[in-house]
Parts: sequence; structure tokens; C-alpha cells
Amino acid sequence: MNLPRRQLLYLAAGAAALPVVSRIARAQAYPSRPVRWIVGFSAGGTTDILARLMAQWLSERVGQQFIIENRPGAGTNIALQAAVNSRPDGYTLVSVTSSNASNATLYESLPFNLQRDIIPVGALSKNALVLEVNPSISIKSVPEFIAHAKTNPGKITVASFGVGSTSHLAQELFKAMTGINVVHVPYRGDAPALTDAISGQVQATFSNVVASLEYVRTGKLRALGVTSATRWQTLPEVPTIGEFVPGYEVNLWNGVGAPRDTPKEIVEKLNGEINAGLADPKIRARLAELGSVPMPLSPTEFGKLWADDTEKWGKVIRAANIKAD
Repeated sequence: MNLPRRQLLYLAAGAAALPVVSRIARAQAYPSRPVRWIVGFSAGGTTDILARLMAQWLSERVGQQFIIENRPGAGTNIALQAAVNSRPDGYTLVSVTSSNASNATLYESLPFNLQRDIIPVGALSKNALVLEVNPSISIKSVPEFIAHAKTNPGKITVASFGVGSTSHLAQELFKAMTGINVVHVPYRGDAPALTDAISGQVQATFSNVVASLEYVRTGKLRALGVTSATRWQTLPEVPTIGEFVPGYEVNLWNGVGAPRDTPKEIVEKLNGEINAGLADPKIRARLAELGSVPMPLSPTEFGKLWADDTEKWGKVIRAANIKAD
């Protein structure tokens, strides 16, 4: 059967439009059942709280439950592997943090590649660390800390909340950029590191701003500098380390990803809803209580952030020869 040219063109145009219509329809129909959100930390921690906060927002916005599934262990790698093994249909999400960017180098034989196997959906928030010292030490500024360390190489002890943690990497980056020699003392968590910094068992620490806030305000620790690019909202009187060491910046960030090949239109829909949540006054107030700053980004912007941090921390880890415990 020979069809007129005009009819052939009409049919061809209709066929070309079908994939677009199909994608739009799929995005509009999503989600039609509960969505699983895997978190690589135990319940009650910052990452878990942030995930639950946004999951509640998403549940209310789209009319389906976003259910948090805690899968802690192996530095969040168990959770990432579970997500990688899931169907890329939009019904599995996973928390992605700044720790995952460093894990890509810290763990030498991961069964997945973060940037290849997980795609960015959206960022949630960022946080900072603060370099602080025991008040019994006469050091009162970042330049004084650097000068004292250079005069007394290997004499200052600096705590972190674990080998390969962001706290440890912040310390190694600081050492590399200033040429100082200090002694790293790893702990299993921020709380015990802070306890020993307060008691004087160690002289300094790179600690989470939120965890340190009370101790700084009550004079139990002296804050020298924050690791963020700009001064932190809850410690506006404390300078950034970058004001004295140009280019120095360390951020802790939190976001969400999905298995590779998750449909783009679903990712874009989720990203839009997440960013709407980050603009909501109630969510912003809750983030402020956690000492975090909302970080609305597009999937592309979020992907660049974790790619840049993966490269940055890979260099630090290799240069310092850091190995996972």
C-alpha cells in the first residue's frame, strides 16, 4: 500500500513524539507505590535524620510513602551496594555523603564505582568542621597554630573521628597546605575525640561544628577556624581557615542518589521536589537546628560536587598513604 507523502510525514512525526509522551506520562505516574530510601548509617544520626526529614516531605508531596531502610556497615558501602543491585526504576534511592567521595579511594577493592553505578538525584545540605584547641594552650589563631607546629614539629596531637574520616582528611589537607608536622590521633567517633580534647589528652581536633558548638560557647574548647569557604552561621565570629591558608576548604555534604539508568524524568521530578523542600521554612529551620545549610542543586551540579571531592580526596589519601581500618 502506497501512502501519500503528507500522511507518511504525519505518521513519522507521531512516532517520533511517542518516546517524549511516554517519558512525560511515566514521570506523571511516578510514584505509584512506596519508594525505598537506603541509608548507610544507624537511625538517629545526622544522615538518617536528614533522610527522614526529606522522605516525609516527599511522601506528603507525591502521595506515596518514602520508607527509610537503615543498612549501616563498611563505611556505608553495604548501603551503596544494595542500591547498585536494585532495579533502576525510581523505587530505590540511597543517601550519598562526602564520605562516599573519599571511600572511592580509601577502599581499594569496592565492588562498585560510585560515579558509574549511582547517579545524582539531589543534594540536601552541607556542614563544616572547626579546628579547635584545648584552652590551656596559648594558641589563639590559625597563624599561631601553624607557627607553633613549625617550631615544634611532631609535638602537637590532633584528634579525628576515625582513620579516613573527613575529620582526618581535613587534617591531612591542612598539613599538606601549610607544611606542618602534627601527630594524628584517630578515635571511633567525634564524641570521644571531643572528650579527650576537652580533658587535654590531645591538644587539638577537627570536629563537626554542631558537636563542638556548646563546648566553644562555654569555653571548654577554643575555636581557631572553620573549614567552610565562608564563615559559619552559628560561629560567625570564628574566621575560616581559608582566610589564612588560601584555597583551603572542607565541607561535609549530604544528598541522595539512585541506581544507574534510573529514568531521567523521574530524577528530575525528584530533584524538583527536593529543592522545593529545601526552600520550605519548616525544613530550613530544622536544618538550622542540625547546624546544616540547605544545598539545593541540580543533578548535574550535585554530580560535579561529588566528582570534584572524589578527585580532591583521592589525591590527599594517596599522598598521605591512608588505608581503611
